[in-house]
Formats: sequence, C-alpha cells, structure tokens
Amino acid sequence: MSLRNFILGLSASFGLAWLLVVIVPFIKMRQLAPIPLSKELDGVSGVFYPKRGGRIINGAAVYGENGCYLCHTQLVRPTYAGNDLYRADWGGLAKDPERGDTRRETNAYDFEGEGFAQIGTTRMGPDLSNLTRRLEAAVAAKGSGSAEAMLYAHLYNPRRTPELRKSACPSYRYLFTRHEIKGQPSSDALPFGGGATTELVPSAEAKALVSYLLAMKKDQPAPAALNFAPPDDKAASR
Repeated sequence: MSLRNFILGLSASFGLAWLLVVIVPFIKMRQLAPIPLSKELDGVSGVFYPKRGGRIINGAAVYGENGCYLCHTQLVRPTYAGNDLYRADWGGLAKDPERGDTRRETNAYDFEGEGFAQIGTTRMGPDLSNLTRRLEAAVAAKGSGSAEAMLYAHLYNPRRTPELRKSACPSYRYLFTRHEIKGQPSSDALPFGGGATTELVPSAEAKALVSYLLAMKKDQPAPAALNFAPPDDKAASR
C-alpha cells in the first residue's frame, strides 16, 4: 500500500466516524421539529414541543460561568446506561398527587431554549433535571417557604442547615449584595445574614440563575416516539 492510499484511507476512516457521530447528530438536533402526538398511543392529539419558563438564556450563562455543570448533571440516563429513573425523584416524581408517575428519561427537547445542552461532567451533587419538582414537594411537606427562597439560601450558604453540613457545594456569596434598608425590606432579602439596618439581596445574576434552576421541571409526558422507558407496574412500585 502506498503512503498516499494509506493517508486517504486513514482520513476516510476518521472522516466517516466524525460525520456519523458529530455532524449528522448536530444537524438533526439543531432544529428540532415538533413531534405529532398520537391519540391512540399518547391519549392526546396535537404536537409535543415543551416550553420552559424563566430567564433560560441569561440563567444558563450564569450557570455555566460559575461551573455548576462540573458537579451537577442534567441527564436522566436511559435505563440500560444507569439506574437514574429510579433514583429518588431524579427522573420526575414517582407519586405526583395530580399526575401519578411522571418519571421519564431525558430527551433532546428538554434543552430547548438553551444555546448549549449542559448535561454536566460529574455527579458530586445530585442531578438537577427535576430539581424544582423536588423543592416544591419539600415546600409542600414543610408547609412554609418557597422553592425560590430555598435556592437563594443554598447559593449563599450551602451548609447552613445541619442536614447539609457535609455539602461540597461552594458558597456563591459574591452573587449577593448588602443594602441599607430604606422603607420596607426587600421581598427577595435573605432571612439571615442581615443587620438592624441592612439586608442581603440577590444580584441580577443570582436572580437569573435561580430563575433558570426553577425551570428544571423536565417531567412532562413524552410522546410514545420518545418515551423509551414507559412506566410499568413493577417500576411504579419502586
């Protein structure tokens, strides 16, 4: 074999792999078309095109700038690749009071509205795909507070409560500012850390980040074409 043929063959081998693994998926996923829903299989008609609220673009930028993806994932893996679907409330709520079992795997539509799918690199912290669902359940069980307030408190001091004293999450105190209280206290002020005449309030970056985190409700029913792990009687009992 000549050197020329060897180089051409080597280039073709790597080029074909690059085309199939990188280029083709990129082209297919950059413009996701709505998926038709089947009345017979999905129970409803129309199209599946989930929309997420909150400041997705600005919050995603703050999330990335602060390296949150280094310790948290946003990926409920397929069952053959892991057991994420049955970890406590990661893939959704096993017993949602209104919708029943909402657990499902992640699909490409879950990152609609973001310029970059921040699936994460490691899991030093829990997966965040359905973070807000867990927070809402915790608030309902507690009977007070809000998911937003819990997130602000965690960002400022992740080890503030005894149950989180071993948390490896760093403090993001620089996303908060101390203001002098003039008139009525701010509704966003932290319930701790202030003084007689001052209060700690989240910055614009902190508000964008919390708005982004509050959009983590990726458990809306997926159409049959995307739901590769539909719940069964055995799974529902886990």
